[in-house]
Amino acid sequence: MHSVLFLSFLSSATAAAVDRRTAVPAGYVAAPYYPAPHGGWVSSWSESYRKASLLVSNMTLAEKTNLTSGTGLFMGRCVGNTGSALRAGIPSLCLQDGPLGVRNTEQNTAFPAGITVGATWDKSLMLARGVALGEEFRGKGINVHLGPSVGALGRKPRGGRNWEGFGADPVLQAFGGALTIEGVQSVGVIATIKHLIANEQEQFRMYSIVQPGISSNVDDRTLHELYLWPFAEGVRSGVGSVMIAYNAVNGSACSQNSYLINNILKDELGFQGFVMSDWLAQISGVGSALAGLDMNMPGDIHTVPLVTGESHWMYEYSRSILNGTVPVDRLDDSVTRILAAWFQMGQDQNYPPPNFDANTLDAEGPLYPGSLVSPRGIVNQFVNVQGNHAEVAREIARDAITLLKNTDGFLPLSQNATLKIFGTAAEKNPDGINSCADQGCNKGTLGMGWGSGSARYPYMNSPIDGFKARSAPYTYFNRDNFPSNSNPSPSDTAIVFVTSDSGENYITVMSNPGDRTTGGLNVWYGGDKLIKDVANAYQNVVVVVQTVGQIIMEEWIDLPSVKAVLFAHLPGQEAGDSLMEILYGDVSPSGHLPYTIPTSEDNYPASVGLRGFEIGQPQDTFTEGLYIDYRHFHKAGIKPRYAFGHGLSYTNFSYSAATITRVTPLTSVPPARPAKGTTPEYSTEIPPASEAYWPEGFNRVGLRYKYSFLEKNDADNAAKDATSSKKYPYPTGYSGEQKAEGPPSGGAQGGNPALFDTAYDISVTVTNTGSRPGKAVAQLYVQFPSGISFDTPIIQLRDFEKTDELAAGQSQTLKLRVTRKDLSVWDVVSQNWIVPNVDGDYGIWIGESSDKLELRCGTATGSCATDVESPV
Repeated sequence: MHSVLFLSFLSSATAAAVDRRTAVPAGYVAAPYYPAPHGGWVSSWSESYRKASLLVSNMTLAEKTNLTSGTGLFMGRCVGNTGSALRAGIPSLCLQDGPLGVRNTEQNTAFPAGITVGATWDKSLMLARGVALGEEFRGKGINVHLGPSVGALGRKPRGGRNWEGFGADPVLQAFGGALTIEGVQSVGVIATIKHLIANEQEQFRMYSIVQPGISSNVDDRTLHELYLWPFAEGVRSGVGSVMIAYNAVNGSACSQNSYLINNILKDELGFQGFVMSDWLAQISGVGSALAGLDMNMPGDIHTVPLVTGESHWMYEYSRSILNGTVPVDRLDDSVTRILAAWFQMGQDQNYPPPNFDANTLDAEGPLYPGSLVSPRGIVNQFVNVQGNHAEVAREIARDAITLLKNTDGFLPLSQNATLKIFGTAAEKNPDGINSCADQGCNKGTLGMGWGSGSARYPYMNSPIDGFKARSAPYTYFNRDNFPSNSNPSPSDTAIVFVTSDSGENYITVMSNPGDRTTGGLNVWYGGDKLIKDVANAYQNVVVVVQTVGQIIMEEWIDLPSVKAVLFAHLPGQEAGDSLMEILYGDVSPSGHLPYTIPTSEDNYPASVGLRGFEIGQPQDTFTEGLYIDYRHFHKAGIKPRYAFGHGLSYTNFSYSAATITRVTPLTSVPPARPAKGTTPEYSTEIPPASEAYWPEGFNRVGLRYKYSFLEKNDADNAAKDATSSKKYPYPTGYSGEQKAEGPPSGGAQGGNPALFDTAYDISVTVTNTGSRPGKAVAQLYVQFPSGISFDTPIIQLRDFEKTDELAAGQSQTLKLRVTRKDLSVWDVVSQNWIVPNVDGDYGIWIGESSDKLELRCGTATGSCATDVESPV
């Protein structure tokens, strides 16, 4: 979401342009898969489906199609507003951004971004943030939370929206996404996992009259083992909604890619909720319906004028049902899925209506601001939903701070250290903390990236605010070049603040169109030179980096006067006090990198660079396969500047007394999947045309508001077409017959439940061997046995746990696990997960980062050893 400004007014060229595709490379296939599987066969959803199907069986055609689509951009209080079925007791559903807080409102919390949450490596904080987000969204009367984001996965270091997710690893993303979903939905809000799938850059992602959206060409194994992994865990957590990406996969637009939606998502992963388009991502009506799309957002067509009120669905969906083009059961299943999610979260019981307006902060305004003429009313009740969530936000921001360098234990600072502070990022945006729409600028403290994944700050607790609260003796130079009057003294400590920003493609910031194109992975505003100039003048320098992702640090990282480097990532509203707690040693830093930091962009394979403009459909072929981020560095034998998972503390930890216990005996192929449960019975009879007629005396909002009704003549003519000799050109492979048996890898939400059986329990004792309190992270990586017929990365993250704060000398035993899926590979021939060597010796490596693994447990021996040579 959502490039609402990317609009065209040359609608006559739309069809030809959207169809002007370029052939994808050989071997990358988007095979047809029809029909869309009916939902309701998972027992935990059966009661919600029963309630939903009862409603659907008594709804009219227009009522049903009204729930599958948005009413149009700016046609309601929320960023997305469905139609309603008030006769059946179903209100217009409110869909609202974003992953780190309620967008475009006030008296909300601006939480740290997903990448910051990933840097905590703390499952309890991931869940707590999810609960807090859910409470705020429910408090504002929002039905559907448009988050979390686990795609982009972070394949491209310059990718504009990597910061919305949790890190460049599928397991780190999976835990972050699944725990967020569990938290959000625990309070009755429908979560939306996004963007399915391989949405790895911002430029050229959208279909337009100029060219089709970029095609991410991904082989089947890579898709399953990397990009689909966090989505599978999100579905397993019971997520109510999935958002489809803008781009194509293997040449087929995600919004109408039947292989992705029908086969992988709804059949293989057993997804029971509803599938929505990203905003203006739908490029067809019938095609997307048959491919499994359940909801179109926001209702408009992005390649036609917004004043015309045209839509792929709404009234067109009613027409397509009446003329027999779209089977009735396809519509019924979509509406049942939407209502089942509504029932599953308990939104039929005392759920609050929206009390805010994403279009204005005024108390009164137009009810439908996208309409030329609109009734007015109270649109903002100014409900404060913050509760005690600032505490959660501050704890995340603090525990994410990653200490990369600390020469001779320079940090923490003494309370009376004399400070010289440099860089505009230390203080709030002088134009106002919310002066740039959707945070579409990089001025002052960088707490989040830009775009639809942003939120308004209720306040910004900047680093300067933090220093003031500490009564620290400091002098601040609010500029990004070195001043001539800083008067260096040998007793001074210089602290330099620098940033690197990115965001969504509909906003360009300093010539960066979402992705980091202009400055690459360097910090902004000449920050590298500022650091070097400060380091040349001062003997003791601390660098604080607020960043969306990796940066290149080689110009200054080894300078003798650069004593310490801290990554604050994107701390949200609590940037100041959270940093102070680390700088002054109230708390030891416990963040770890959620990505690898290279020494040069040349460290990466060329295939993960940004793709430029191409005639026809841009082709982005994932030739690196499984080898992104640390997997690539290990395979290529490249030593990075800082490894994935790296993070220092003010104390030290040891990992010892590990044990490994077999829980579930392994077989090469998992046990047979459970059979599908029963699904609702739907009539295949086309309803009477009268069910789509405009009601007499209906008071229409305006031209742009989307309705599901048809004029009487239109509805009657559509019904006549159903009995004519006209035949709709259905896509290749189309069938309307439901498949009784799904893929062998399916069987429950997330896939075959046997995949998630614990194969081995692992315990490890972590001891604080230093002199200060601190928290440690135990990272568990799997090394596949040698000699198998599958190429696998040397090590792959499979689990992690963070300790409580341990006093000096204190120990804690952590419990980790390895599942059957963790020890499996995706076999493209059998289309199933297989254990490639049941009796082989899998190495279970545990340590504090991917390059500090000193403890190994073997599945063959059932024993663990310390002080063994790391595999990387």
